[in-house]
Amino acid sequence: MDALVAQLKALAEPTRLRIVALLSRGELTVSELVQILGQSQPRVSRHLKLLTDAGLAERLPEGAYVFYRLTDAGGGRRLAQIAHDLLPEEDPVMTRDFSRLESIKQARAQAAQAYFESVADDWDRIRSFHLADHEVEAAMRRLAGEGPFGLMIDVGVGTGRILELFSDRVDRGIGVDINHSMLNVARLNLEKAGLRHCSVRHADVGALPFENGVADLVTVHQVLHYLEDPALAVDECARVLKPGGNLLIVDFAPHQLETLREDHYHRRLGFSDEEMAGWIEQAGLELVEKAALHPEEPSGQLTMKIWVARQG
Repeated sequence: MDALVAQLKALAEPTRLRIVALLSRGELTVSELVQILGQSQPRVSRHLKLLTDAGLAERLPEGAYVFYRLTDAGGGRRLAQIAHDLLPEEDPVMTRDFSRLESIKQARAQAAQAYFESVADDWDRIRSFHLADHEVEAAMRRLAGEGPFGLMIDVGVGTGRILELFSDRVDRGIGVDINHSMLNVARLNLEKAGLRHCSVRHADVGALPFENGVADLVTVHQVLHYLEDPALAVDECARVLKPGGNLLIVDFAPHQLETLREDHYHRRLGFSDEEMAGWIEQAGLELVEKAALHPEEPSGQLTMKIWVARQG
């Protein structure tokens, strides 16, 4: 009861109610909230601290930025959504807030598009080396299992596509990435798709920001070949898996396309079954299934591999 009373008290102030209404529509930084609310940064930060302390919002550091979102724990999101739904649609203050929010989202979208255009040539070139996405995605859905999955963690979230792919099978999906620009792309795509149960955060695969044994499904799609120490990444993924949880790794089979190392920063030119099985066993997981997806025209294209490992 005390926690509920604290949440109700936190909501019983106009600015904090405005903030909650804005966060119900997506994650925002302090500076973005300052622009929308027209208040000073210290004042906005104070309101955010009170909302965070009450368990209504959570703080997500992302490099030089800090994002805030409604919390999923303790009924905070449900209470915040109820408060948002009760706000009169014609309220002039909220109408102005939402208009400013849309302007900020448009600016984000333009920045994300500019970044994506800057890497589009490289992106398309790499995609030309492997199978069509729909073939790989169909195999991923089949091998991951029907679910439902309580928590899914997508390591190296990229554009957010893998979260979208499994969005109908998960209660909550979280994507992590080290690249701030890609996080903006993923955040935008998830918002466009209306996937409010999926979110992203800044993190290194070598130090995932999750407790032990929390995830039902962990996906690592086309990430390990960029890493200096893929085995460490597999260890971290194993650490956050629940007993019975699945780890789904998708990457290239061994190949000789040096251009991917020289021009696209791939540290590893694919992985053998033996190598991957060794890392999986070392991480305390059981390799339960593997699949090879071969191109119809092998010349110039690469074989994709999918490994499924399970936490005992």
